[in-house]
Amino acid sequence: MQSMNRRALTGLAVAAVMLPAAALAADSKNQGYLVDQITGNIVTSATTGLCVRTSDWTPARAVAQCDPDLVKKAPPPKAAPAPAPKPAAKPKPAAKPKPKKPAMMNVELKLSVQNFDFDKATMRDDQRKEIDDWMAKAWKGVTLGAVIVTGHTDRIGSAAYNKKLSEARAQTVKDYLTGKGVDQKLIFWEGKGFANPVSVTKFCDNKMSRKQLIECLAPNRRVDIEAVGQKPKPAPKPKPKDAADKPKPKAKP
Repeated sequence: MQSMNRRALTGLAVAAVMLPAAALAADSKNQGYLVDQITGNIVTSATTGLCVRTSDWTPARAVAQCDPDLVKKAPPPKAAPAPAPKPAAKPKPAAKPKPKKPAMMNVELKLSVQNFDFDKATMRDDQRKEIDDWMAKAWKGVTLGAVIVTGHTDRIGSAAYNKKLSEARAQTVKDYLTGKGVDQKLIFWEGKGFANPVSVTKFCDNKMSRKQLIECLAPNRRVDIEAVGQKPKPAPKPKPKDAADKPKPKAKP
């Protein structure tokens, strides 16, 4: 160690001859080595290449440039952890095609429930069955818009009495339809008395006996039901193939 110091001092003496006096001033930041005040670099011996130490040098002030063996090597910086992979984006489900609405057509359904008992507003079992069968067949697939119920009478009796009787018959049928599940808000009813007779009854003569006249006028004692609404149009039938499009039979060998 002493021989190394002597070499360092010898280099210092040579440098002192070659450098101006300002270069011999100690660095205020690190006074362990002689620093060139012009360049800011540590002064090295021209003969040995060793850094010129000052009298304040201690191993704690060693720098890697001059005394690499005395400087603790800093551990290499730890590599930053790799970022966690982003979860794969879930593919969006394919949009379901909206079902096409079927083309609709207007419908108008009519039924005339005739032959009500004379001077009565009640229905018989056969008349109820007639309405049930008609609803089951004609109303299938129909979206109702309105149901019009109109009561009628024959011409026997006063106009005022028959008006009330026709209204009672209309209400009877209206209540029956409601009981079958028809929304009563869609039902419109009225009674017209004997104002709209069936054309065939014009041949009923008042000269007939009362019993015969009652039987002859029976078609007028009725309730007309008219239902209007919409239902899907039937699918078009495929066109028949022309004879020219049909494959010709193979010729027999």
